[in-house]
Amino acid sequence: MRRLLFLPLLLAACAPALLGVDPQRLPEPQDWDPRPAPLEWWYASGWAYPYAFHFAFFKAYAPPSYRILGLPGSLFGAFHAAHLALTDLRTGERRFLEVADQDLFAPRGQAEPGPRLWVGDWRFYREGGGFRLLAGPVDLHFLPLKPPVVHPPGYSGTAETGRMYYQSYTRAEAWGRVLGERAEGEAWLDHQWGEQLSGVSATWDWFGLHLSDGSELMAYQVKDREGKVVQVLGSRVDPLGRVEPLELTFFPLEAWQSPSGRTYTLAWRLRGPALDLVLRPLFLEGEILSRTTRVAYWEGPVAGEGTLLGYPVRARGMGEFVAGTWRP
Repeated sequence: MRRLLFLPLLLAACAPALLGVDPQRLPEPQDWDPRPAPLEWWYASGWAYPYAFHFAFFKAYAPPSYRILGLPGSLFGAFHAAHLALTDLRTGERRFLEVADQDLFAPRGQAEPGPRLWVGDWRFYREGGGFRLLAGPVDLHFLPLKPPVVHPPGYSGTAETGRMYYQSYTRAEAWGRVLGERAEGEAWLDHQWGEQLSGVSATWDWFGLHLSDGSELMAYQVKDREGKVVQVLGSRVDPLGRVEPLELTFFPLEAWQSPSGRTYTLAWRLRGPALDLVLRPLFLEGEILSRTTRVAYWEGPVAGEGTLLGYPVRARGMGEFVAGTWRP
């Protein structure tokens, strides 16, 4: 019993001080190491033909109100989860897998400097000048073709929704094996961290796109708890790797109701002074109902065409549309 009395003191001594976003202090683009933030994730998504893929690794601390064994959940350290969604670009067939260390007594996942990330037997880590992903049926290498960027203004979200710092490698060569087949194409890699309770205090619509002129486009609209749009971000990375903000507005075109009954707008028109782009999903089915993160979202391959800076462009990439929380 005496030892148990010391447990809260021991856990408190080991728990890191969690940090949010300071809009006046932005990260270095190339520093993708883990942070002591309430929520953090790393993404790798794109088209490695004949598949589109979405991988996400999450590191999160329990909110202050969440209790474990009668103690604040954050005292038990970070919890980890990872998602993998695959779409066969020939048929539209979908697969979704996920792993986590949510069982208090299960082997713990880790996020170490490098970054070196793992949970269960899934791994994502730097290798040479790029990254390696080993997750279930996926073994992919990523070699960035441009330097990393911090998307202006450096973060997504507002003081009310919570903010997340935002870095990307917007274009990377991808090759390896998926479901036993040779796969190759291009990927988009993201790293975000901050104090946002994603899916609860904020939902969003997002695109990461490779354009035919050699540039990349990020479009992101953040919504509050009531579904009101509170922030719209756009950025373009030019063929030389220089990032600049891009003014744009999301206009919904077509919605789809999933088998779970949720409605997702999947077709959009992005318009701004320098941009007019229509985007549609390659396949309607793309909803993810995660038992590990308890969030419902759509993620999948998209394509479209329009104009940028007065010239015609084609676009392809990934779209993500977050509906909110989900209880299994």
